[in-house]
Amino acid sequence: MNLKTQVKPKKFLGQHFLTDENIAIKIVESLVKTDKKIEDVLEIGPGMGVLTKYLLKDPDYKLTVVEIDFEAIHYIEENFPVLKNRIIQADFLHMDLTTRFPESLAIIGNFPYNISSQIMFKVLDNRNQVTQVVGMFQKEVAERIASRPGKKSYGILSVLLQAYYDVELLFGVDEYVFNPPPKVKSAVIRCIRKTGAELNCDEKLFKRIVKDAFGQRRKMLRNGLSAYLKHQHQNEVSFLDKRAETLSWQDFELLTNQISKIM
Repeated sequence: MNLKTQVKPKKFLGQHFLTDENIAIKIVESLVKTDKKIEDVLEIGPGMGVLTKYLLKDPDYKLTVVEIDFEAIHYIEENFPVLKNRIIQADFLHMDLTTRFPESLAIIGNFPYNISSQIMFKVLDNRNQVTQVVGMFQKEVAERIASRPGKKSYGILSVLLQAYYDVELLFGVDEYVFNPPPKVKSAVIRCIRKTGAELNCDEKLFKRIVKDAFGQRRKMLRNGLSAYLKHQHQNEVSFLDKRAETLSWQDFELLTNQISKIM
């Protein structure tokens, strides 16, 4: 059989294929083993399988891959026949993870940079299933996700992800180890779901407050959150003279509980 030997990177899909085997191994080894005998792992955008082949070598993982590119799907089918019935041709952003993985899964990938933030918002929506994420991001996005209060890069995704996951920026990656080389630096982060992974507040309101607070991040919170505040009860709400970027996720949790009492 003549195996397909190459997939052409497609700009409209944001494809930059990793070519450095050592970095591929390092990414795969960044997954944290759980106490489960075999763990479901979903690789997003396998491309030509640079991570796939090392994931398949580990007997502790049951690997499934999701890929939107027909050419890449054909490549994976031919070169990794062991993945038969575990190759999904789909847009990850529209996958039903709860039905496909009813218990839990880990997610890994060299994520397309044009949808990497959307991938993490979907992870948040499926946090009951997703126990951990190890992914390659544009360095700027990775730093934003891992950023701490008070930093310029700290924002909505920082707060929401850190509320449910322990986030760690693992290492940077230069552009020359990709085909084609991106115009930006890259970095790998790991997010491990916290025990319990639930907040002690109205979680939908928490998410709305975080988004609204950062909608006017250069102003004090009393401006960004004015729609939630009754004038006579404002003295019962903390942090109103602070900016959103100075608050931790725990502060936003407290703020949510205080606002819910006066709404």
